[in-house]
Amino acid sequence: MPDLLLELRSEEIPARMQRKAAGDLRKLVTDALVEAGLTYEGVREYWTPRRLTLDIRGLNARSADIREERKGPRTDANEKAIEGFLRGAGLSSIAEAHVHSDPKKGDFYVAHIVKAGRPAEEIIADVMPGIIRNFPWPKSMRSGAASARPGALRWVRPLQSIVCLFGSETEETRVVPFAVDGIVAGNITYGHRFHAPEAFTVRRFDDYVSGLERAKVILDAERRKQIIATDAANIAFANGLELVEDEGLLEEVSGLVEWPQVLMGTFEEEFLAIPSEIIRLTIKTNQKCFVTRPVGGEGLSNHFILVSNIEAKDGGKEIVHGNGKVVRARLSDARHFWTRDQGDLPDLDTLKASAEKFGLDLKKPLDQRMAKLDALNVTFHAKLGTQGERVQRIRALAAELAKATGADPALVDRAVVLAKADLRTEAVGEFPELQGIMGRKYAVLQGENASVAEAIEDHYKPQGPSDRVPADPVAITVALADKLDTLIGFWAIDEKPTGSKDPYALRRAALGVIRILLERGVRLPLQSVAQDADLLSFFHDRLKVYLRDLGARHDLIDAVLTDDADDLLMVARRVEALTAFITSEDGKNLLAGTKRATQLLAAEEKKGTVVADGVSADLFKGAAEKDLHDAIVVATRDAAGAVEKEDFRSAMEALSKLRSPVDTFFDDVLVNDEDAAIRANRLALLAAIRAATGTVADFSKIAG
Repeated sequence: MPDLLLELRSEEIPARMQRKAAGDLRKLVTDALVEAGLTYEGVREYWTPRRLTLDIRGLNARSADIREERKGPRTDANEKAIEGFLRGAGLSSIAEAHVHSDPKKGDFYVAHIVKAGRPAEEIIADVMPGIIRNFPWPKSMRSGAASARPGALRWVRPLQSIVCLFGSETEETRVVPFAVDGIVAGNITYGHRFHAPEAFTVRRFDDYVSGLERAKVILDAERRKQIIATDAANIAFANGLELVEDEGLLEEVSGLVEWPQVLMGTFEEEFLAIPSEIIRLTIKTNQKCFVTRPVGGEGLSNHFILVSNIEAKDGGKEIVHGNGKVVRARLSDARHFWTRDQGDLPDLDTLKASAEKFGLDLKKPLDQRMAKLDALNVTFHAKLGTQGERVQRIRALAAELAKATGADPALVDRAVVLAKADLRTEAVGEFPELQGIMGRKYAVLQGENASVAEAIEDHYKPQGPSDRVPADPVAITVALADKLDTLIGFWAIDEKPTGSKDPYALRRAALGVIRILLERGVRLPLQSVAQDADLLSFFHDRLKVYLRDLGARHDLIDAVLTDDADDLLMVARRVEALTAFITSEDGKNLLAGTKRATQLLAAEEKKGTVVADGVSADLFKGAAEKDLHDAIVVATRDAAGAVEKEDFRSAMEALSKLRSPVDTFFDDVLVNDEDAAIRANRLALLAAIRAATGTVADFSKIAG
């Protein structure tokens, strides 16, 4: 079967767009081909800084014929109706139609229409111009003389050439003819813009890849990444160092080069006095370079790894020299930020009111920055006030939370008032990613308690499912207060997540609260903190997602999670215990016995059958009723005692002892007795079973 090779070559495509653009091209093209009636065996997309490529294998040579029937009017219909039918069906005369009979409707005309399939090349030529013109780039531009015309092509960077070849391995491939804004599809492409800018002819994918490689272009982005990672690690090792790996930077750099050349540069050791986080971000952000560290050591070395797109004749000396100059200049700026952040602000007299409000010491640099943050009235959100007002809210909330976490209230308060101070530091102004990290460093420098310094960094955590959770009680308290204030505030102004939109990352904040509570064993009545049933429901939804990701069954979660459950740690422990118990023999017995009772009770309640308010021993007619009642009393007592001790496993074991008396009851007793009083009393026994099992879970929601 034929294959299709497609290449769209342009000027530099931003690295951050390449992977998605290649995926978009794959989806758009294959969807269009399938919709047109073609099938294919496999497809793979490729990308470099200057091209998007598709290799589609096993494509049909043509689409299949389509046969359909179009029902027409009755055979005795008027002439106009028949003429309309012929026009719509594309028939030249009624003789080309078929007559079908229906016992009720009589005879009527039917047109058997055959739409012939189309050659794949014709379909490709038909769909490609529209795909290219409407390609979903985040940002695009018009270029060249044609850009002045209405409807001119917009592309991320000027589109320069198109390769579109179709054919099998046993035949000569053919160019699929189409054009977009004067760019005609062909079989010509170009290599590396500096090393091999000459055109060369392409026949099919394999010689396309080898031709590009001869022209100093490695098409496969994953292979470029592997080359960079391996060469960087080897160069570092050869110099007694190890590479500080950075997957995000590796992805970006692989999108900046078509022919990666890995080199090592250096900077003065005196810059190592700057925090390693600042050095790493400075070199990464400005020069897209990797940093290194001593093997098995802490901190960084003064060597960095750069990736060039040019195989220089001098071995890269000039490239290394040029990058080194820029790195040194940027590190000099970073050192300036680091030093200034440790000095006094020039306008301390204007900060006294803010310092008094937060109990700040204006002799300390970080305290000054917090006072400045408040004095400037920096807005947190238009409807939620300033950062200073937010810190005051977090202080009040954290003071209450400290009772639940057992953290030192004084240390919690100190951590809260300094937690946002680094937002006014020059280092964080340059690198917002360092907020919290720099706050901790400056806190240590001015002699803050270790727990306070740790809380300043960790109060943003966890910021995702793989991020670590704060461990120190002070950090736990401040992190909870920070996230809960965010959620309570945005709920108050009705800025809740909708669908896939969550501009304030409220789902992440809720998940962070849940992870802290569950992973650090914090008992916190959320309803008393949130004071909003809708927000509590939001927490429930996030909790379900979290527990399901850990492997919990959704029906077991639903069986435990009631609408007013606000101690999420206890919910999780109940689910854990129920998960373990329900698969045991006792658990299966408990589920089978109680389900029969609760389902019968629910059916009678739905019909309006009277159920007694309580069980009366005087109405028992046999031993089965008495034995069941006695078993319920014991099981209820034992289960309630176990629940009180938060021993849910023992509670379930106590309830499982109901199975035998329940089975005997159903074997010996007719619940729906003719005597209304006896029937109501027996239904009350079933209600007692439901109430007893309800102390640990709603068993009616459990599957099986």
